[in-house]
Amino acid sequence: MRYRPAPLLLNTMLVVSVVLLFATSLLSLSADGVQPPAASMHLTQADWQVADAPGFSAPPRTLDSKDLADTWRHVVLPLALPIALLRQASTDSTINATRTTWIKLSVLGIPVSSDPLALYGIRVKTDGTIAVYVNGQLVHRAQEQGPLWNSTRTPLWVVLKKNTDSAPLSEILIRLEHSQKTQIALSSLWLGPVGELRGRYQVRQWLQQELPEMLSAAFLAVGFFALFVWLKRRHETDYLLFFNLAVTSFFRHLHYYVNLPIANDWFAWLTVNSLLWLITVVHFFLCRLHGRALTWFTRSLVGMTGLIGVLTLPALAVLPNTPKVTPLIYIIAALMGATVGLVGGVNAWRRSNEGMLVAVGVGLFTLLGMSDWMLQNNIVSPEGWYMGAYANAISFIIFGSLISRRYINAISEVEQVNANLAQRLQVREAELEIIHQHLREAALLQTISDERQRLMQDMHDGLGSSLISAIRSVERGGVSELKVSQILKDCLDDLKLTIDSMEPVEADLLLLLATLRFRLGPRLESTGIALLWEVQDLPALAWLEPSSALHILRIVQEGIANILRHTHATEIRVGTTLATDGVQVTITDNGQGFDVGKALNTTAGRGLHNQQRRALAVDGRVAWQSGPTGTCFRLWLPLERKTHLGLR
Repeated sequence: MRYRPAPLLLNTMLVVSVVLLFATSLLSLSADGVQPPAASMHLTQADWQVADAPGFSAPPRTLDSKDLADTWRHVVLPLALPIALLRQASTDSTINATRTTWIKLSVLGIPVSSDPLALYGIRVKTDGTIAVYVNGQLVHRAQEQGPLWNSTRTPLWVVLKKNTDSAPLSEILIRLEHSQKTQIALSSLWLGPVGELRGRYQVRQWLQQELPEMLSAAFLAVGFFALFVWLKRRHETDYLLFFNLAVTSFFRHLHYYVNLPIANDWFAWLTVNSLLWLITVVHFFLCRLHGRALTWFTRSLVGMTGLIGVLTLPALAVLPNTPKVTPLIYIIAALMGATVGLVGGVNAWRRSNEGMLVAVGVGLFTLLGMSDWMLQNNIVSPEGWYMGAYANAISFIIFGSLISRRYINAISEVEQVNANLAQRLQVREAELEIIHQHLREAALLQTISDERQRLMQDMHDGLGSSLISAIRSVERGGVSELKVSQILKDCLDDLKLTIDSMEPVEADLLLLLATLRFRLGPRLESTGIALLWEVQDLPALAWLEPSSALHILRIVQEGIANILRHTHATEIRVGTTLATDGVQVTITDNGQGFDVGKALNTTAGRGLHNQQRRALAVDGRVAWQSGPTGTCFRLWLPLERKTHLGLR
């Protein structure tokens, strides 16, 4: 029996696993602990200015803010300048013109700490180089080769080296390069000991990059599981759609945590167009749920997806896959998603609760996507969260629940079918047991009837025939009393043999012959004939049942009776040997021989014919070898019989 853990043990293991997972998350986020809040400074007041340049340039090693133009303006962080999307997406002769935004922060009066200081910011957004100066010295630079896909999801984290000989920290200068048609965004900043701010940084990093990455990988793993299920159940297309959903969702969210440079390449084409593929796969899923084809809408959706995919091909570059153009593509994607959710919800209304759930999920995905779009385009504060990173989790929950429900239902159906089959099998077994019982009873009755019929036939042919002959001889008065006595003795021996054949011999030929020896021994002694018993062990004969046993007894009895009647022998030898594919019984006497061929061809050889007939009935054979000094009779019997039909 298979071991099955108790439900209490399983529930305990589940609770312990969840608690350990939660505790591990807290420990990883708390890191080195937290110092008093007074040890850090929240920087929200700054001065800024903008300067144009003919192109991007490397930040200098040292820079004094006094060397810059005196055009500083006061600003309150977070800073998010509005973007003109159409102007940003257009191209002209000034495409290489750049702009540098300078942000100056005064940090005089920061509390003294024994730990090194760190500068932390929720978000810095620009399509050029980021440089941070502390007291005029360059301490950090990023995006020297251009922006990365995960730049806007990566918090700013700069650890300032502690130098006892340096002057007190007084000013932080941030240099943000960008193209003239784009705008920058900068959240408020925190300056304080590393131990205090690391927790904030790690929480933001984990929630914006690492957690979405894990959710995306988990979604993809379950998608491959659904693919393997579909390979075994090709008619269940929901599993294939779930796999497509997991793959497209994985590709779509790669830009949240992949630190590749943004360029108009195949990676950019894949991440942008996978959003449209995702919307199309969700539409097919909705059609499966509400059961309506929506042919024209489906064709329009597929056509729009294909058209944008062709126009954004890197080889054509009709619509470059860059942050300057993709915001407009995402507007189209948002409209497509909202339309798919609305159309799917209308068609699933009162037809499919699962379809309504997916339609609501599509609406939620669209809202999350619009939230990210507004955050990316400086419409909302840069200190917000990229909620689209969790669309994978919501997709996983919604579509995973649908697929798991189908999977569980399929298992339940199989279990129910197995239970029904087991119940039907149990009923059928009971019926078969009753039928088998009836067959056993019928077989027993048939066996009794056959045995009765056999006994009646044997008594009619043997004992009955002998008694009738004796009665007729006595009535005619032509038989002496000695002859009548001999006939009656033969009848008595025949009756004893019939009774002995019904005794169980357990397939042992020697035991059967020993029974015959017991019956004939006294009679042979009374006639003065010596019986020499020369038998050896023989293998069991599995086919030796009462009918076959009677045939063998009668054959041997007939052989000994012929010796007593005709040969005037003084000794009889009975032996057994193992022959080819069988066993052999031999009866040898030292009396007068006879002409075997002549005897078989006359009526006097009726006994010999009876021996032949009975031997054939058990698939055996008999043979005689006779001469002046005696006769040898051989009975060959097979170890295994091809048929089990007795003589009737």
